[in-house]
Amino acid sequence: MRNLTGIIKTTGKGLGFVPDPKDPENDIRIEEGFLNTALNGDTVDLEITKEGARVTHIVNRAKKNFVGTIDLEGALIVVVPDDKKCYTKFSIPTKFVGDAKKNDKVQIELKEWTNSKELPIAEVTRVLGKKGNNDAEMESIVLEKGFDTRFPPAVEEEAKKIEKHKDEIYKKEIPLRRDMRETFTITIDPFDAKDFDDAISFKKLPDGKYEIGVHIADVSHFVTEGSALDTEALHRGCSIYLVDRTIPMLPEVLSNDVCSLNPNEDKLTFSSVFVMDDNGKVYERWFGRTVINSTHRFTYEDAQESIDKGGIYADELRTLNKIAKKMQAEKFSRGAIEFEQDEIKFILDENGKPTGVYKKERLDTHKLVEEYMLLSNREVAKFIADSVEKKKVDFSGSIYRIHDTPDKDRIADLAQFVKALGYDLKTNNGAVTASAMNNLMKQVTGTPHEALVKTAAIRSMQKAIYSTKNIGHFGLAFTFYTHFTSPIRRYPDLLVHRVLQNHLVGNKFDHKDIARYQKIAEQSSEREVSAAEAERASKKLKQVEYMSERIGQTFEGTISGVSEWGIYVEEVNTKCEGMVKLRDMKDDFYTINAKTYSLTGQRTKKKYTLGDKVKFKVTAADLDRKTLDYVIVA
Repeated sequence: MRNLTGIIKTTGKGLGFVPDPKDPENDIRIEEGFLNTALNGDTVDLEITKEGARVTHIVNRAKKNFVGTIDLEGALIVVVPDDKKCYTKFSIPTKFVGDAKKNDKVQIELKEWTNSKELPIAEVTRVLGKKGNNDAEMESIVLEKGFDTRFPPAVEEEAKKIEKHKDEIYKKEIPLRRDMRETFTITIDPFDAKDFDDAISFKKLPDGKYEIGVHIADVSHFVTEGSALDTEALHRGCSIYLVDRTIPMLPEVLSNDVCSLNPNEDKLTFSSVFVMDDNGKVYERWFGRTVINSTHRFTYEDAQESIDKGGIYADELRTLNKIAKKMQAEKFSRGAIEFEQDEIKFILDENGKPTGVYKKERLDTHKLVEEYMLLSNREVAKFIADSVEKKKVDFSGSIYRIHDTPDKDRIADLAQFVKALGYDLKTNNGAVTASAMNNLMKQVTGTPHEALVKTAAIRSMQKAIYSTKNIGHFGLAFTFYTHFTSPIRRYPDLLVHRVLQNHLVGNKFDHKDIARYQKIAEQSSEREVSAAEAERASKKLKQVEYMSERIGQTFEGTISGVSEWGIYVEEVNTKCEGMVKLRDMKDDFYTINAKTYSLTGQRTKKKYTLGDKVKFKVTAADLDRKTLDYVIVA
């Protein structure tokens, strides 16, 4: 017998898995009935014997707030949780129900659960609305991932106080800054953007070079360390972009007004200013606090039209675009990986119901902005690293955006996967170079397998994270990289602004600073994952809603996955993925070949392989589970 403490992962069927320190490749499995009230993410004590493992004690609950739907089971009021990893319903005593009614989506707080043979007791803390209502469903997604749609009163109060006194703040602060209000400056953002946290300035210099500035909203001047605003922003970690709304990291009076780089308004910014030539070579760089006044607000489409047809400020935009293309070419020549994928956007009616779907076009202007933001992020990271090196101490303040080299086992799986599709990924004892990945991307470009292989390649990569220890960024092929350009919507950027300012003025850092920065880096990385999960859940909900109105209709799709219980098919235009269950393939008895990612009929020898084009019919849509059922018709 042995004992250990670890974090448990549970399934909807009541199974549990805890990492085994003695065998990192395999988890310890806890069978149904032996979880002893442990819920997904809890820290637990385990007892492991020859007969199996069981949870003996809950050391710490991962969370106490859940989201679900009110239901009645006889005289019992229960909540069925949205989280499919939660294997139990919650019992709600009458005194804890409040105004909630059957079929209401609610947020609940776990009050007590010590006996696994009884349901956990919980209290309704918020009624979100009727199940199926768009606002209720979207809020459910946000709350389930540990975020909130509302700000605490103290945070709102601080934000309103800043808004009230912003004129006094500006009057006092502007004389202390580099004044760039007379320099031509633009913002380029989506047509429906409300917060503008980056701007680009442009000036021709007498010697034929250019002064190009990347100006970022100086959020750190308004959101001070330790304030209620700062505490809440750190807790959120980032803004969340759902299908139909944004859940901001900061209250709207800051994100959409005080900090936002709105056109024709004086704005406080933190800037990186470069002297560059036509080839994108940087000769000089300057970092510091500035004041700007944006000359014009472009949408991506407006800016592209000016470049293509000679519209407003076409000369400036064309020069910026020419230099951006040179920087992009240089980036790829160094080994940056091209992972561009189609992005799907929904057309929604006034009730949030999806009425149409379209692919978001990626324009040169998207890449233009991206390249200057990458330049700024890279050069800020270099400056911070140089400053750390000069101080000759390990604990000098720093925070980076890092991306480790891919895991060898995952790359081996990817190589086998693409080989089955007829492509080649060159590896060396499981290791892969960025150029080999780019070569694979070139092989699949324009083929039916392009989206499939790109998705598989992305999944084989390590996740980019934040850290105080720099190891470089594999995907971008940068030795130094950080996030500096989006402090309105990402907390690490706000922290980087503070770190950079301390380096600029020569402030010292100590061990406590670097320990705190690392904790923030880890927390921000976790929140980023949760936000991405919320965004995917909102998209999946709209995909299922869209297809639920089209049951019985036939579509074209691509086989996107093969498993022992069936095949996954992704609709060509909407990317709505559904499953064709093996039991519904009644024309033959199909067997799976894991090596070739295919199913083959024993009698007809009909074969379905990953990447094949098929016609399918929608047979069912489950909005609760966010799943779609298809059958192949040709």
